[in-house]
Amino acid sequence: MKFNRQRPEEVSVNLTPLIDVVFLLLIFFMVSTTFNKETRLDVELPASEQGESVKTPEQITVAVSASGEYTLNDNTLPDASRDSLLQAIKALAADPEETPFVIAADAATPHQAVVTVMDVAGALGYTRLSISTQGAAK
Repeated sequence: MKFNRQRPEEVSVNLTPLIDVVFLLLIFFMVSTTFNKETRLDVELPASEQGESVKTPEQITVAVSASGEYTLNDNTLPDASRDSLLQAIKALAADPEETPFVIAADAATPHQAVVTVMDVAGALGYTRLSISTQGAAK
């Protein structure tokens, strides 16, 4: 006797439901994710690993103390006003475009005092402005 064999059915996997589930998960995670932008910064004062720079006699150095007092080339100004600083720097009669201008501020110096020195230097035309740093701890 001869038996008819049934042909085996083709086995196939339908990927459509799998793709739908993956897209739904992707949409869920995209919608439920929150993006936080931190606005608080921890600021460390800069430290330089190079040795001390050679101080040239023609540079202008303005040191700002923690209380906001100004010292111009080792001479303390009588008052800590913007006009007093402006007149003292003008009295040095240096070439603003060629003379280096260095700001040395204490770590606890108010930000406004440093900005005032930068503003005065910019108003007088000094273009070679730098801020001094402390040496790195070893």
